[in-house]
Amino acid sequence: MNIDKAHPDRATLSEVAPGVHAWVQPDGSWWINNAGAVFGDDGALLVDTCATARRTQRFLDAVRAAGGDAPIRFALNTHLHGDHTHGNALLPDSTVLIGHPATRDGILADEVLQHAPPVWDPVPEFGITEHRAPTVVLEDSLVLHLGDRRVELHHPGHPAHTRGDVVAWVPDAGVLFTGDLVFHGVTPLVFMGSVEGALKSLDWLAGFPASTVVPGHGPVLPGTSFPRVLEDQARYYRFVLDTARQARTDGLSPLEAAQRCDLGEFAHWPDRERIVLNLHRAYADADETDVDLAEAFADAIAYNGGPLRCAV
Repeated sequence: MNIDKAHPDRATLSEVAPGVHAWVQPDGSWWINNAGAVFGDDGALLVDTCATARRTQRFLDAVRAAGGDAPIRFALNTHLHGDHTHGNALLPDSTVLIGHPATRDGILADEVLQHAPPVWDPVPEFGITEHRAPTVVLEDSLVLHLGDRRVELHHPGHPAHTRGDVVAWVPDAGVLFTGDLVFHGVTPLVFMGSVEGALKSLDWLAGFPASTVVPGHGPVLPGTSFPRVLEDQARYYRFVLDTARQARTDGLSPLEAAQRCDLGEFAHWPDRERIVLNLHRAYADADETDVDLAEAFADAIAYNGGPLRCAV
C-alpha cells in the first residue's frame, strides 16, 4: 500500500449535513483516524482528535476555518485509543472533555506517548508529551445542547471495540459518529474489547435512523449503505469467533490459528494482521482472562513478517 495515501495533507473536513463536519484521514489504517465537528448557535462539539500534533493542528485549523469564531465548547473521546485522543492536549483550556469512565482511566494509564514500543514502522512521531483525559464522564447517555442543537452521546452498554465506546448522534441532521464501533473497508480491531460485544453492538448501531454515518476509520457512509457495511463487519466477527473455536479445539495458539486460516473476502482490507490480535481477544474471552498485550503484538509482528505498517 502506498504510504503517501495516508499523508496528513490528504485529510479533508467536509460538511456532511448543515453544521456537521467529518474529518476523514485516508487511508484509515494504524494511527490514522476520523474525527468531526458539530456546530450550534453557541459553539462546537469536537468528536475525537488525532494521533499526532501535526494532524491534530491541521484538524483544528480546518474546524476554525469552518466555524469562524465559534468556541470549541466540548470534545468527546469516543474511546481511549491514542489515534483518537492524543491531540486532546492541543485543545483550548476552556474545552470540556467528555468520555466514558473506562476511556478516562485508559488515557491516564497509557504509556505509549512516553515509551512508544517498536511495534510499528516507522514508530509514530506524536509531537505530544502529555495526556489530557476527559473531566466529564458518562456511564450510559448524556445530552449536550449547542444552542438549539441537541447532540446525544450513548454507550452501547457492554464492551465492544473497547469497554468505553461512545457514539455521538445528531438527530436533527441524521448524522451518527460511531467511533471505532465501525471500520469501513479497514480490518476491525477489538483486542481491548470483546468480539461477541462488538458483534452485538452492530445491531444496536442499526437502530439509529442515520442519513449519514462517520466511522472511526474509512470513508463516510450514506445511510443507505450502512446496513451492508454492518453486515460485512458482522461476518468478520463471526469469522473470528468460528476460527477461534475450531483452533482451540485443535489445540492451536492464536498465532497458529491466524497462520492456518484463510482470510478470504477480508484479505484485501488494510491491517490484515489484526486477525492475530482479535484471536487473542477471542481466546481470552473464552478463558475469562485478559489479553497479554506484549504477547499479542509480538504474535502480530511475527504474522506480519516484521513491524506493522505505519504512516504517522
